[in-house]
Amino acid sequence: MDAHKTIRYPVMTEVTSRILEAENKLVFMVSKKATKRDIKMAVEELYEVVVVQVNSAVTPDGEKKAFVRLSSDYKAVDVAIKLGIL
Repeated sequence: MDAHKTIRYPVMTEVTSRILEAENKLVFMVSKKATKRDIKMAVEELYEVVVVQVNSAVTPDGEKKAFVRLSSDYKAVDVAIKLGIL
């Protein structure tokens, strides 16, 4: 699956900003067809980081949300700044 089709957009709310700082995780809305492996590969390709873990959930609205934990060598805050969401 194409990386640009897998990752739809990043999510930034009060809760996700706490997750970003405390757990070194980024949150993205992703394609419903994307697997955890697709999400991991897309994030690594697009943002040039190393992904340790991906958790995904389907929201009550029927959209898929992915919680992506980065390696301790990378800071999620730095990636968020590059994306312009922080």
